[in-house]
Amino acid sequence: MNERWSNRRLGAAGPELGPLGIGTWAIGGPFFSGEGCRYATGAPLGYGEVDDRESIRALHCAVDLGARLFDTADAYGTGHGERILGEAMKGKRDRVFIATKFGNTYDEATKTLTGVDVSPAYIRRACEASLKRLQTGWIDLYQLHLGDLPVDQAETVADTLDGLCDEGLIRSYAWSTDDPARAAVFCGRANVQAIQLGLNVLADAPGMLKVCAAYDCTGLIRVPLAMGFLSGKFSGSSRLSETDIRATPPDWLPYFETGGGAKAEWQARLDAIREILASKGRTLAQGALAWIWARSARTLPIPGVRTAAQVEENLGAVDFGPLEEGQMLEIERLLGRG
Repeated sequence: MNERWSNRRLGAAGPELGPLGIGTWAIGGPFFSGEGCRYATGAPLGYGEVDDRESIRALHCAVDLGARLFDTADAYGTGHGERILGEAMKGKRDRVFIATKFGNTYDEATKTLTGVDVSPAYIRRACEASLKRLQTGWIDLYQLHLGDLPVDQAETVADTLDGLCDEGLIRSYAWSTDDPARAAVFCGRANVQAIQLGLNVLADAPGMLKVCAAYDCTGLIRVPLAMGFLSGKFSGSSRLSETDIRATPPDWLPYFETGGGAKAEWQARLDAIREILASKGRTLAQGALAWIWARSARTLPIPGVRTAAQVEENLGAVDFGPLEEGQMLEIERLLGRG
């Protein structure tokens, strides 16, 4: 492994976290939109049913293979994702960096999201609840989960988070957003070393990467595999459980048809770059991660996992390294972005 490219750290001088983290949205299990949530009432927001034992095996496998960063949220499974991560990291806390998120309100009994709250009192309650579920005394990175929160409210949120840093409950914080102007509001603060943003080979985010560069922040890349689409395992006839968000895709998830099949226009784009992504014996997923590493030295993808096999495949991408410059340029040409 080339240590120069893979030596990802948080911000300019934060902890070294390696080139790849682990996302845990998928292990949260089913949860749904309730009244007061932005989605239609009853809409699925998780990845369907999970096997908690396999989830824990996958997380243990990730630690054993060298992953350090584990990203979750209190909303994932309305607390279940955090509980599983906390259980898996017993006895391993000094080896891992835990990031979680806040801002959504939820009902654990009905597994529904019920609205949003970023008042100082609620942020403190949410933080304390996450600490308990994660079975830890501190959160390494605490992230605002509401990507479109008005800037004036975000400033107040940041002030509250600075206070939690002073108390030692959290060590740093970030905003999960795809709006460069909003990201910049947080990035100028002393306790901010990262931004979480959506990015993959089919959906570039140059504006967000410019903010990362301007403030020397690390970009934690959510859904880097387009929620599994870039694995190449979906076709137009694929079908998913009714409890899987990809079967009822919201507007921001364009790759899937209702039911979970691959949308033809996106399948055609993937087919156009398939050979490049699969270069050197990579799987398509490994090639998609290689594109992200080549896109910017400040990127740290956090692909979601459900099984130990997925962990092994994703972390196996590290051995191949980033795509080459010529391959990056050819992808731009093939996708009509050059």
